Amino acid sequence: METLAEVVTRTPLLTGTSVEQKREEIRRYFHQTFTLYEQLFDCINCDQAYYLRPEPLRHPLIFYFGHTAVFFINKLLLGKYHDRRLNERLESMFAIGVDEMSWDDLDSTHYDWPTVAETRAYRARVREVVDRLISDMPLTLPITRDSPAWIVLMGIEHERIHLETSSVIMRMLPLSYLDAHPLWAACSESGPAPQNSLLPVAGDTLTLGKPATAATYGWDNEYGHKTVAVPSFKVAKHLVSNGEFLAFVSAGGYDEPRFWTEEGQRWLSYTGATMPRFWTHRNGEYMQRNLLQEMPLPQDWPVEVNYLEAKAFCNWKAEQSGTHIRLPTEAEWTLLRNRLDVDQPDWKTAPGNINLEYYASPCPVNRFEQRGLFDVTGNVWQWTETPIDGFPGFEVHPLYDDFSTPTFDGRHNLLKGGSWMSTGNEATRYARYAFRRHFFQHAGFRYIESDSKEVPMDVVNTYETDELVAQYLEFHYGDHYFGVPNYPVACVQVLLAQTPDLNRGRALDLGCSVGRASFELARYFKQVDGIDFSARFIQHGFQLKESGQTRFAIPTEGELVEFKESRLDELGYAGLADRIDFVQGDACNLKPRFTGYDLIFCGNLIDRLYDPALFLIQVHERLNAGGYLVLTSPYTWLEDYTPKARWLGGIKVNGENFTTLDGLKAALIDRFTLVGQQDIPFVIRETRRKFQHSLAEMTVWQLK
Repeated sequence: METLAEVVTRTPLLTGTSVEQKREEIRRYFHQTFTLYEQLFDCINCDQAYYLRPEPLRHPLIFYFGHTAVFFINKLLLGKYHDRRLNERLESMFAIGVDEMSWDDLDSTHYDWPTVAETRAYRARVREVVDRLISDMPLTLPITRDSPAWIVLMGIEHERIHLETSSVIMRMLPLSYLDAHPLWAACSESGPAPQNSLLPVAGDTLTLGKPATAATYGWDNEYGHKTVAVPSFKVAKHLVSNGEFLAFVSAGGYDEPRFWTEEGQRWLSYTGATMPRFWTHRNGEYMQRNLLQEMPLPQDWPVEVNYLEAKAFCNWKAEQSGTHIRLPTEAEWTLLRNRLDVDQPDWKTAPGNINLEYYASPCPVNRFEQRGLFDVTGNVWQWTETPIDGFPGFEVHPLYDDFSTPTFDGRHNLLKGGSWMSTGNEATRYARYAFRRHFFQHAGFRYIESDSKEVPMDVVNTYETDELVAQYLEFHYGDHYFGVPNYPVACVQVLLAQTPDLNRGRALDLGCSVGRASFELARYFKQVDGIDFSARFIQHGFQLKESGQTRFAIPTEGELVEFKESRLDELGYAGLADRIDFVQGDACNLKPRFTGYDLIFCGNLIDRLYDPALFLIQVHERLNAGGYLVLTSPYTWLEDYTPKARWLGGIKVNGENFTTLDGLKAALIDRFTLVGQQDIPFVIRETRRKFQHSLAEMTVWQLK
């Protein structure tokens, strides 16, 4: 049996001298990742375990088993590197779901999960598709963001993220569902906890962010740059060990509200936690649950906790010492990481318990030293005080716009350093991953002593500055221009006027963008579902629903901006939030539960779909008898969104002009009656002195 050190490879360089050697390197990396992921699931000894939910904030493991394969197909379709679905049902069901966002749809009653055998067979088909793509794709060096190889690497690194998140969920399963596996052997060493101490760290000015010229794959939030001045501080020599944290537990730390933030107190009240998630207390002895085993609490291993527990410990430690004790910021941790010149994939051996090069578990906190500190990288992730946000210059990748932006909400704190399970991109110096503060990963912490009680909080933007998102926030919730009424509101008012017999039960706002039409529809309908492909957009509808407000910055001229705020109560939508759900989804491949609607409204959607005809021939299945489909669009067909062969109109057919309305009639006339047609103008502001003035056509169709 191979060991982990023998089977785990490192993330490939984007550079090289031989295209064919690089192609084979990517092929090996793909197959090794795909196989390693399946070998983790080989630890499960019965299919029943795939459908349990030991962590109620995550899907059952069957989702994650299929999700990473579906990701490849969905991204390849979106990028037009693959032209057909393998299994529409699975590619809808397994598409989305990591964090407990609105659009993750964690309600288990919405899922008719496939069998493990069906999912395994689907994975095999995906393996063949991706292998063939790697063989046939055009490849030049260096690999850049617009290369199909970048999308393959995106899928591989995404699966490596879920190698870690899936192992966390498995760690919560009862051991009776798991078998020991020689590939996933834990460390066998443990002993007394070492005495922790504080070491001085000289301040410095440093630049955060991954250079654009870096030779390894990176996620969008890693790029851009920010220069930060870091004052001197003192840092704990070791990660906080189980033994050190046990003193906090024994002192009643979980019972003392003064040590916990307000969020932490709510979490304690909800969970009733009295110790770390992976500890148990039985027969007078503390035990620790690892991936595939339970053992007496290893005092010298790092404690594994969420941010809220780590923060409470720091507050307790501060009270004990009479000094300012807290978690490091991202910049402070980076100052520590700069002690290590080596980075993956260049190291000969990992400089810490990382990349699965040593154990399938944590190990003692005093084993891996780096210039006086231990575990600067590896062993367990390290919580920071920094909520994640993009650096100046941040840009989403167009094929994965919801990797980072949903976490830019001030509720997700950065983890740094990687864990024993972190491989590929996760194990690099620039990796930036963030989770809700109450989430569990293979994560612990180290603390610092600062001269100031205040935590530097210079990363979070309080205003949305993504140019396209802010533009649509202004379009939906901002000012009117040139006497043209608000477009989403106008659309709803016109469609209601043209459908006097409309039953006002359930409505679907498909392609809801940032959500204004959903709120407007909620004035008249008992329930509204707002669905959009982009989490960048729907998170603002969700934020409005949850908090009642959203903020954004729109350009005026050059680099100057104007700050805006919208509030539900000022828009007349107070009290309507309970009628609306925002969900991320693909209009051409919606989950089966989205059905039974009296109205489906598609605002400026049809000319942005990758297969509009497919959508139109299926949409009747989601309407009640006599229900209405309402489409609006300026019919600006672009190959960026829709392959020209799939345009509904704006083309020549048999030498004659064929309009989009012609195409709509051809697709819908068998099942629908066209009952209304009207032009509706709209204005989108780009800057203070530049606007788009467009004319959309609304067509109203009643199901026969």
